[in-house]
This record gives sequence, structure tokens and C-alpha cells, in this order.
Amino acid sequence: MRWPAPTIRLRLTVLYGLVFLVTGAVLLTIGYALVRHNLDARPNFRQELQKLGLPALGPPRQQFAPGSPEASVAAAARAQLRSDALHRLLGEYVLALGVMTMISVAAGWLLAGRALRPLRRITATARRVSGENLGERIGLDGPADELKELADTFDGMLSRLDAAFESQRHFVANSSHELRTPLAIMRTEVDVALADPDAGAAELRAMGEAVRETIDRCERLIESLLMLARSEAAAGREELVDLGSLAADCITDLRARAEEAHVRVRDDLEPAWVRGEPGLLERMLANLLDNGIRHNEAGGVLEVSTRAEGRQARLVVHNGGPRIGPEDAATLIEPFRRLDRAAGGFGLGLSIVRSVAAAHGGRAQLRAPASGGLEVTVELPAAAAAQNVGALQSPRALTGS
Repeated sequence: MRWPAPTIRLRLTVLYGLVFLVTGAVLLTIGYALVRHNLDARPNFRQELQKLGLPALGPPRQQFAPGSPEASVAAAARAQLRSDALHRLLGEYVLALGVMTMISVAAGWLLAGRALRPLRRITATARRVSGENLGERIGLDGPADELKELADTFDGMLSRLDAAFESQRHFVANSSHELRTPLAIMRTEVDVALADPDAGAAELRAMGEAVRETIDRCERLIESLLMLARSEAAAGREELVDLGSLAADCITDLRARAEEAHVRVRDDLEPAWVRGEPGLLERMLANLLDNGIRHNEAGGVLEVSTRAEGRQARLVVHNGGPRIGPEDAATLIEPFRRLDRAAGGFGLGLSIVRSVAAAHGGRAQLRAPASGGLEVTVELPAAAAAQNVGALQSPRALTGS
């Protein structure tokens, strides 16, 4: 049979009692030694007994001749009296120490309970909190001590968990809505075709093309969701990547699409070396450029710049377009947030950008310039300069893709 582990309160109480007992025993030993030393050093034993509050025996001491029987009897009496006084003093010391030890144990039990009361409050709150009830907080009052700091830290953790669960619920709801819409379109197309008994090959082909287009949209959505999940994880295979060269490759790939949208691309690309997963970084850049082209205006400009600033590698993408309110710009980085649904897309591009930046130890910031459009700044930790020597200029050459 295993005994239950002692509680912190019991351990603190025992510790208080042991500390007091050891301290009292040391003081008792020191006091006893001092009294014994003084009794040996002072000849007037009767006065010393009176100072100690002990009763004196017999009349004042008489002087006897050395070696006489009376002197021997007097010496033996003094020795016996000294021994009795020390034993009595020791007994009183031990009794006082025992009483004070019990009092200290009781006081330690009460003080430990009072000191640990906030911990019981924290424990009770932690037991009540669940995935469906993250709104409760400890809200501990009192001095700014270690327990207050612990309670505040716990409250902060609950706030972050609450925000994460709420974000997850919104994400699941939005994902379900985005997937339900194309499924409803496909069902409608099939129902219309089945309801027409005279439907010919042309009608069935039109239905098939509509369903195929909807399936393609579902595939793009699922691919974006998978990329978002992958980007939220820690970066995997890390390599040396130049954001400037990577941006140049992405601009080349999207140049034709930008020309179709009548968007001019201006680039100011300087070497900006980072360590990261090339696939994720390329997807981040592709999303930024695609977003800049998709939400730009006809005849607008898409500006892309990269540079190394101290220990940071900075990427800035600025697209033209109508003015955006600062409040709206701050929400665009959340999943499924779109200001213009007619422009297409799922509202996941900037969320992927933020997740990729965070996975590489950086951050992404959105700003709505007064001139219109949106400016996205990505800052990543720069690679050490010594690692750049002899590196290839194209990240795709580095990865072999």
C-alpha cells in the first residue's frame, strides 16, 4: 500500500517546525553552555543562584579550613547544588522548547494555508476551465508577488487559448461555407440535367463543364487549406535562400498575367539572404504577387522590393487600387477575409503569408497607404553574412527545382 504524497502545506509545516526546533536546540545548547561556564567561573555561587532566580540553600556560606571535613562536605554540597540547578534549568529549557515547537507548527500550518490559498484558487479555476468554457479568469488580487505573477500568466494563457479556439471555430465555419457553395452548385447542375428528359449532348456537356469548373475551384481551395496548415507548422528543410532572386523568379512567372491585367511591375531587388524552406518562401512570394495583381486597378502598379537591413531581410510588396480603411486592412490577414468577393480567390493568400513568416521566425505587417492599395511588409531573420559567400544566386538552383 502506497501512502499518499504529502501536500505542500504539510511539507511547509514540517519545514517550519524543523527549522524552529533546530534553531531552538542550538540556542538551548548555547544558553546551557554559557550558564555552566559562568557557574564554574564565578566563586560566589549563592549570588549566582539568586540572579538565576533559584532558591538558595541554608545560611550564608562559612569559611572552613582547607582539608577539614567541613570543607569537604561544603564542596560536595556545592557540587550537588550546581548539578541540580543545571538539570532543573535544562528541563525548563526543554519544556519551553517543546511548547514553542508545537506553537510554531500550528502557526506554520495556518500561515502555509493562508499563503497557499491563491494556489487553491488557481487549481479550482483550472479544473473548471474546458474547451467550451475558456472565458473564466482567476483575477487574483493582492501584492505583486510570485503567486500574482503565476495567476496573471495563467489568465494570459487562457486568453490566448480562447482566441485560438475562437479563431479555429471561425476557420472551420468559413471552410465549411466555402466548400458547401461549390457542392451546392454541382448538385444544382446535376439536378437540372436529370430533370430534363430531353437533354441532349450539348446540355450534358455544358453541365459537365460547369461541374468540372466547380471541382477545380474545390481543388484550389483544398490546396490552399493544406498550404495554410503546412505553413503554420515549423519550417522543415532549411536552406540558404535569397529573397531577391526568388522574387525575380516569381515576377517572371507572373509577368504574363500582370500584362493581361494591365498592371505594371516595378522591382527594386537587392540580395536578402535568409535560411528557410524554399517551397514555403516561394509560395509566400507567389501569394503576395498574385494578391497584388488580383486586387490592383487597370493601369496600376505593383512594386516589389527586397533588401537586407541589419539582422533583418525585408520584403515589401505594394499594389495600387482603391483606398482601404486601416481597420479593414488589419483584418485582411485573417483567413477568408475579402473586401471584394468579385475579385475571386478564397481570402487565404495573406493568411498563408503570415503563417510562412511566423514559421521562419519573422512577421508580416499590412498597411493601407493614403494613396490607395495595400502594402505588405515581411521581415525575416537574415542569414549570417559569412554563409552568403559562394552561394548560388537562384534559390531554385539551390533546391534543384
